[in-house]
Amino acid sequence: MWRDELAERIEKVDPASFWDLALDVFRYQASNNLIYAQYLDLLHLDVRQVRQRTDIPYLPISLFKTQDLRSGDWTPVRTFTSSGTTGSTTSHHPLRSESWYARLASRTFERTYGPLRDRAVLALLPAYLERTGSSLVFMADDFIRRSGHPASGFYLDDLPALARQLADLTSRGVPTLLLGVSFALLDLAELFPQSLGDTIVMETGGMKGRRREMTREELHDTLCRAFELQHIHSEYGMTELLSQAYAPRGGRFEPAPTLAVTPRDITDPLSAAPNGRSAVLNLTDLANLDTISFIASDDLGRVYDDGKFEVLGRLDYSDIRGCNLLVGDV
Repeated sequence: MWRDELAERIEKVDPASFWDLALDVFRYQASNNLIYAQYLDLLHLDVRQVRQRTDIPYLPISLFKTQDLRSGDWTPVRTFTSSGTTGSTTSHHPLRSESWYARLASRTFERTYGPLRDRAVLALLPAYLERTGSSLVFMADDFIRRSGHPASGFYLDDLPALARQLADLTSRGVPTLLLGVSFALLDLAELFPQSLGDTIVMETGGMKGRRREMTREELHDTLCRAFELQHIHSEYGMTELLSQAYAPRGGRFEPAPTLAVTPRDITDPLSAAPNGRSAVLNLTDLANLDTISFIASDDLGRVYDDGKFEVLGRLDYSDIRGCNLLVGDV
């Protein structure tokens, strides 16, 4: 079966095979995704003429809000939804297999940070826990299960308990990941500043109207001072992606093996932009095999020759999404 063969190859993808595989995924989705096929028709594109990666059209990310983007005929086991803002239309991403998402997400994390097993995973995600359909909560829950550590768990609004847990883990030298939404990490930093030793503090972005927006650098500086750390880590993810990228030690984002980020021109959505310059980010997510792998995001950033990238902000017309940090002017 064509789809199953592609899935097997995606599990083993490496940089050398990525774009050949992406072209095969393009052909599969062009034939099996009704919305994408209609989009290609509107562009008057002959699929047979797409022979290199620069020929692949990217679907506007806004269509996740209004269209069923499944490739093939299958029944979702769950649907991830974005948080959105009050009264706004949210994105919907149907999931074919929970194990597919969980397996790829854990591999990506462990590729950068090492095994989850025996690591205390503390998730401070109050706004996400208060609603259903969050892919971030699903991923964090899987990380907690994989860790197997008795201290691992979610914290909704009990910051005193979280602060005590962090102090205990730090004093005992337990490898710890604190994964949190930005506004909640700032609350913790203000109310319970303490030295966190070798704890990995990872922000997922998002003030969600709880606090004023601030630059990533300002956020990281505030958290570093409060927790006596050299670096804050970042996760780049969204409802529309099944792959993630991580920025260890406050640096550039390193995409998952299944994810490539490429720049497109700010004024011409069908034209590429050079690496190293401010551009809009196109996302090629092979993990989205069963939906759409070629997404024209609304995020502004810079892509570098080694495949790493920065996020600088958003296009003016795009909605504010909860999972990414607004970081000022380009």
